[in-house]
Amino acid sequence: MKYQAILFDCDGVLVDSERITNGVLREMLTDMGWKLSEAECMKHFIGHLVQDQGELIKKHTGQQIDDAWIEAFRIRRNQALHASLTAIEHIHEALKAITDVYGTKIACASGADREKVVLQLTKTGLLHFFEGRIFSGVEMPKSKPAPDVYLAAAAALKVDPKLCAVIEDSTTGARAGVAAGCTVLAYCPDEIGHSSAQAMREVGASAVFGSMLDLPGLLVK
Repeated sequence: MKYQAILFDCDGVLVDSERITNGVLREMLTDMGWKLSEAECMKHFIGHLVQDQGELIKKHTGQQIDDAWIEAFRIRRNQALHASLTAIEHIHEALKAITDVYGTKIACASGADREKVVLQLTKTGLLHFFEGRIFSGVEMPKSKPAPDVYLAAAAALKVDPKLCAVIEDSTTGARAGVAAGCTVLAYCPDEIGHSSAQAMREVGASAVFGSMLDLPGLLVK
């Protein structure tokens, strides 16, 4: 094995959720007076907790989001995810090949809240790969780009972070993996701003790949 453990981000790596979540967010921000294009919304919010962007939202809307607003967002978001979420193409095959080698030395280390992560993994039939090894950035002292969630996952697996590979699709998440001391492999299926290959390399990704069919070869050989 090239590594001792593999740590996966969730949104955009395991599940195709980014446009669904950001569609809900765009609707709610439009209601507050801030109209964003899809690309603009993803640029501002991909890889970040919405609550961590409260000052940005206040700057553009003049309104301070509160716990009730976040709860309303999560409810609408979860409804949309439950209705139309799908897994990232070929991720089931990739995880099967990876777990054949790494066994339970894999984890899901997401910046999102645990309820969302479990909902998404359950909806897409991926939960069994990660059950008991799910880590939420919301439950950490600091969320991505801080390394906390990746450090927690590595510690739970009893593996030195320097011997872990992190699979990420956002520059925010890649920074978190690099800060943890892990090797970051960047999933870049397209060139939308947050996931461009060049941007991922600039923040320290060691390799870039465009299909989950390619991932086992990067981890196993």
